This record gives sequence, structure tokens and C-alpha cells, in this order.
Amino acid sequence: MQNQPYLLLHLLLLLLKYSTGFLPSQSQTQFQSKCQLPMAKTGNHPDYEHLRVMVNGMPGPMATEAAEACLRKGLQLAPVALTGPNIEPCTIVVSDPDTSRSATVRLIPSNKEAEVEMECALEGLRAGVGSKGRVIAIDYTHPSAVNSNGEWYVKQRLPFVMGTTGGDREVLEKTVTDAKLAAVIAPNMGKQIVAMQAALEMLAKQYPLAFSGYSLRMTESHQKTKADTSGTAKAVVGSLLTLSGDDFDVESDINMLRDDESSMAFGVKEDALNGHAFHTYTLTSGDGSVEFELKHNVSGRRIYAEGTADAVMYLSRVLDSGGENKIYTMINVLEEGALE
Repeated sequence: MQNQPYLLLHLLLLLLKYSTGFLPSQSQTQFQSKCQLPMAKTGNHPDYEHLRVMVNGMPGPMATEAAEACLRKGLQLAPVALTGPNIEPCTIVVSDPDTSRSATVRLIPSNKEAEVEMECALEGLRAGVGSKGRVIAIDYTHPSAVNSNGEWYVKQRLPFVMGTTGGDREVLEKTVTDAKLAAVIAPNMGKQIVAMQAALEMLAKQYPLAFSGYSLRMTESHQKTKADTSGTAKAVVGSLLTLSGDDFDVESDINMLRDDESSMAFGVKEDALNGHAFHTYTLTSGDGSVEFELKHNVSGRRIYAEGTADAVMYLSRVLDSGGENKIYTMINVLEEGALE
């Protein structure tokens, strides 16, 4: 009980810190040399002045790229975000090289010890943007954190865009649906790839078993750090199975490449080994005389980052217009024409 006044003062200071965007900390000095990038300032998108985007998963490359895309589109980053549970707290400056826009963000580990600080920071953010503003999270963390992060977003009533693949997707969707929380959840945030997926789904619905008797093979290559099977691969394979009726097993028959030698033999250039997504799907007739091949190869992460930022803007507009609190997909974003 003797520590209560100190704890209350500590929480009030945290609330003030995040509502004003002032981020002094010992961690900033301690980790500045590791984390900081050059800083510059320009204007913000006039339609999203009261929106703050919390990008969780930095300093990971996909989360950082998504943060840069948000800056590029004129969105304002929240001054605080979640990072991995074993990463030391630090303050980074995220900078978009195209526009020279930048933002300072304090990274807080997603563990029990930092839970009070994170919740207080979120409360401060909401106070800072006011009743007409909102905070939306982007999640590019780790497959093992998908479900626990989803539960945290629900607990905090924090709308989010889930770019992280893996986890138990059925449980995630049930958690969000039962809570009536707005979110964009999709296995792929790449605009053109999502359009291709949508076209393939429509083809499968309109012409099921059009490729009856054809067998399916699928190979996908990603950077070594991608722990799970590609969610896009699973979705596309699902449509191809509707078209072919093949007994291909999504969980065991996809050929995953995660080593440099195999990826380069598959066509990945050396400078893209740390960030790429190469997919090839092949349908072959029973007698081997006919073969159809579908291929989409992506070097880098920008295509996904741009789509993620578009999804944030879409979700913000939906909520601003009184839209339903439910799960949306990138197909919804495409249908609205909300891709910039």
C-alpha cells in the first residue's frame, strides 16, 4: 500500500507522455545507436488527421516496411507500438525514403512486465486524438503471437489489420467476430495478388471441376525467417482444388523452400533472398499431355506494405461512416476501390 502514490504518479506520467507524443526515456539514450534513423517532417493526409496507426512488430522488416508505407500515404504513426517479448525496449525513428516523412516510435515488449505501460500508452493515445479520432493497429509480428495478439486487440477494443500469417485462423476469426470488433484479416495484403486470388475464386465457383482429372503441384519460396506455410499458397490451392478435385493435401503437399540454395535454384535473385515470395502452381492432365502453370513472384516487401496501409485507410473510413464492426478482407478493400 505504501507504493500506491508512486504507482499512481508513474501511471499519470505515462498517460501524459503518450497523449502528448513526448517520448523521453532512458531506453532512448541507451538504444539510440542501434535503432535510430535520420528524421524529417512534412505534412499529413488531411482526411486522416485524427487517425494514429500503431504498427506492431517493429523493428522486424515487414512491420517497418508497413510503417514506411503509412508515412508515404500521409498517415501518422502512433508514438508507441508492441515489439517481441524478448526485445529490449527502445525508441526508433521510422523514415520513408520516398517522402522523407518520419516518426518517432517507442517499442514496448509484449510481455507481462510491460503490459501496464502499454495499456496506459493506448489510453493516452486515445485521449490525444479525442472523441472524433481513433487508433488502428497493424500486426506483423510472429505466427505464434497471432491468437494472443488478437485477444489483446479485442480486450482493448482496438481495430486492427492482421498481416501476420499463421496461428489458428478459425479461433482468431471467432474471437474477433464474437467480440464484434472491426478488423481486416487476410492471408495476403498485396493488391494485385489479392485481385488474382479473387478472380481465381470466382472461376472456381463458376466452373467447379473444370480441371477434373488434373493433378496439382505447388512450390513456394520465402525468406528463411518465414516460419509458416504461405497463407496465399493455401488460399490459391483451395480454389485450384475446387477446379480439379485433386486429393492434394494443403498441409503436407506444398513444397516449401526456406534455404538460399533451393530458393536461388527456383529463380530468386541473391539480393532478394531476405525478402521474397515466389509461387508456382502446376495443373497436369492425367496423361501428362497438357499442363497449366500459374506463377506469381515478388521480390521485396513493398507490395504488401502498400496494401496494408490501404487496408488501414479503408478500415478507418468504414468506422468513420458508422460501418459494421466485423471482419473485413482485402477483397472488401478491392471492391470499394480503396487501393491507392
